[in-house]
Amino acid sequence: MPQYQEDLVATQTTTTTATMKDANGANVLDLKTLIEELESSIEVPSVFICPISLEPMQDPVTLCTGQTYDRSNILKWFSLGHNTCPTTMQDLWDDSVTPNTTLHHFILSWFSQKYLAMKKKLEDVQGTALELLDTLKKVKGQNRVRALKQLRKLVDSHLSTRKTVEENNGLALISSLLGPFTSHAVGSEAIGILVNLDLGSELKRNLMQPAKVSLLVDIMNEGTIQTKMNCAKLIQMLLVEGNPSETVVLSSLSLLVGVLRLVRDKKHPTSVLTGLILLKIVCSRESVRSTIVSIGAVPQLIQLLPTLNNECLEIALNILEVLSTLPEGRLALKECPNIIPSVVKLLMRVSESCTQFALSILWAIYKLAPEECASKAVEAGLAAKLLLVIQSGCNPVLKQKSAEFLKMCSLDYSSSILISKCMLTATIQ
Repeated sequence: MPQYQEDLVATQTTTTTATMKDANGANVLDLKTLIEELESSIEVPSVFICPISLEPMQDPVTLCTGQTYDRSNILKWFSLGHNTCPTTMQDLWDDSVTPNTTLHHFILSWFSQKYLAMKKKLEDVQGTALELLDTLKKVKGQNRVRALKQLRKLVDSHLSTRKTVEENNGLALISSLLGPFTSHAVGSEAIGILVNLDLGSELKRNLMQPAKVSLLVDIMNEGTIQTKMNCAKLIQMLLVEGNPSETVVLSSLSLLVGVLRLVRDKKHPTSVLTGLILLKIVCSRESVRSTIVSIGAVPQLIQLLPTLNNECLEIALNILEVLSTLPEGRLALKECPNIIPSVVKLLMRVSESCTQFALSILWAIYKLAPEECASKAVEAGLAAKLLLVIQSGCNPVLKQKSAEFLKMCSLDYSSSILISKCMLTATIQ
């Protein structure tokens, strides 16, 4: 049996879960575990990287050419029938591999030091988090703000800190700091912590108290852009489960105004997305749709459409489709300048969902003013777009709706006029 085949068999039968002993005989993690723990979070020296897999070597071996590879990788190379060095492509005069014990020692030593440093840092971070939680029970004023700010930074940066806070009654403690007499400085930091944690049903009910909701809405309207986004995300978390107490949140006109401000903030694209997601959740509650229309959401969203990225555009069209189910929503859509050409452009442009939402919006306007809508839609090239939908791989319901709409729009035109206005060929006719 060739040498590389003997090595391959030996490699396949060796366990990879063995632990090693330190100088005192205590168990420590083996190299494989160390690499798995650390590889994604640190930059590994290039000399430790296998040229074949481009990953850290666990068992470095050297060929007769002087090149070093991870044992498992080079043996796989040989098993494929190669008898060359992968790096230099030299023919090998000796197919044996020699363990590079010196390099293995350096790799193990380097990863061990990094692991111990990371572990100590995590322990220090967790200890600091516990100290800050204890401090929050005792201090007030600016000292409380400072403690919350430090804790928020730890929660933002370290997943382990979030677990520490959750497991040491931190959620209830931080929630208790929110109330009618809480300063915005304290509230902003507390909300910044809570939005990154896993809130249970009981805590969500607690946060639905009128005084806490009022504070949350006030901060959302007056805080920094990051604070506003944190407030919006926290409100999403409170509403997503359909809590029976959600009417306390939904009845707040200030909340709806604050959400629209987020949506209109063109300087911060992330805030636009955050605001649209929350507005979509709110619009799913039928009881508040009329209020959303009454504060001018429809024209504001229509004005934003040309500036939105694809993700935001799909959400905005979905919201407009929902609002178009209301008589006042349809009227608001109809009164928007250039609404029909703007929406026609979105057909078959981004996604099937966007096309479906846009078509529903046009259909809602058409039902309100058939002749006016049909004329403007045809002038904007609707017929060509609808034919594309019908001929595409879209779902059958959307195709059927497109066919019906095309038929309704063509009633006021002869075939020749319709074709000329849409610049369609005789073949399409």
